[in-house]
Amino acid sequence: MGKDLLQFRDSSIADSPDTTWSRLKSLTAARIALGRAGASQPTQAMLSFQLDHSRARDAIYSDLDTSSMEDALKKSGLSVTHLQSQAADRSQYLKRPDLGRKLSESSTARLKKLAGKRKLASGTESNYDIVFVIADGLSARAVQDHAARFIEIFQTLNRDESYRIGPVCIVEQGRVAIGDPIGEILNASLVAVLIGERPGLSSPDSMGLYLTYSPRIGTTDERRNCISNIRPQGLPLTEGAKRFQYMARQSLTRKLSGVFLKDDRKAGISDHSE
Repeated sequence: MGKDLLQFRDSSIADSPDTTWSRLKSLTAARIALGRAGASQPTQAMLSFQLDHSRARDAIYSDLDTSSMEDALKKSGLSVTHLQSQAADRSQYLKRPDLGRKLSESSTARLKKLAGKRKLASGTESNYDIVFVIADGLSARAVQDHAARFIEIFQTLNRDESYRIGPVCIVEQGRVAIGDPIGEILNASLVAVLIGERPGLSSPDSMGLYLTYSPRIGTTDERRNCISNIRPQGLPLTEGAKRFQYMARQSLTRKLSGVFLKDDRKAGISDHSE
C-alpha cells in the first residue's frame, strides 16, 4: 500500500507530459500538455501564463508610433495622413466604442481638404479604387509590426494592376467602422481597414483586415468581409495579402462586399514563412 501511494505521489508531481502530448504541443501555441505539480500546474506554466496575460494587457494599452509607420509607408511610395477618432484617450476609447467609430472634427476637416485637392477623373465614379486605413484598435503592436509590410506585399503582388491607391490614413483610437466616413469623404470604391485585434494570451500581435465596398457612414457589418489573425504565427502576411488581392479584385468587379462575397479559391497549405 505504501509503495503504491509513493508511486502515485511521484507520478502526480511530474512536470512534463508524455511524448504524445509533447508532439502535439510542438504544433500549437495553445496551452496543452502543461504537466502538473500535485494538483496544481508547474511553476513554469503559471509564470508563462502570467507573462502572456501581461503582454496582452500591454498590447491593449500600447501607443502607436505613427512617425515610424509613416516613414515605412513613404518608402513604398505612399502618401500618408494622420487622423484621430472622437475618443480623446485610451480610457474613453475602451468605455465608449461608439466614439472610436467616428472621426474628430479636426480630422474630418483635414480629410475634406485633402479630398478637395483630388479632382474627380472624367468618366469614373470614384476618386480611388482602394483606400487603406490603419487603426490601432485593441492592439497597436499588431499594426505597428505588420501593417506597413502587409501593404508593401500587396503592392508587389499588384504591380501589373492599375489600382488607384489613396492616401494611407493612420487613425489613433480607431475602430473598424472608422473606415466608413474616411472612405465616403475620399470617395473610395473600397476601403480596407487594418486594425489590431483583441489580443489573446498567445497572440498579442494579431491584425485583422476589414474590407467594405462603397463605404458610407452607417454601413452595417454584413456588408464587410474580414481576414483575421494576420501575423507570422497565424495567417502569414503574404497569404493574407494574396487573399485580400483576390477579394479586392472580386469586390471591385462585382461591386459588392460582405455576405455575398466569398473567398472561393481552392484551399492550399501554408508553410507560415514570409
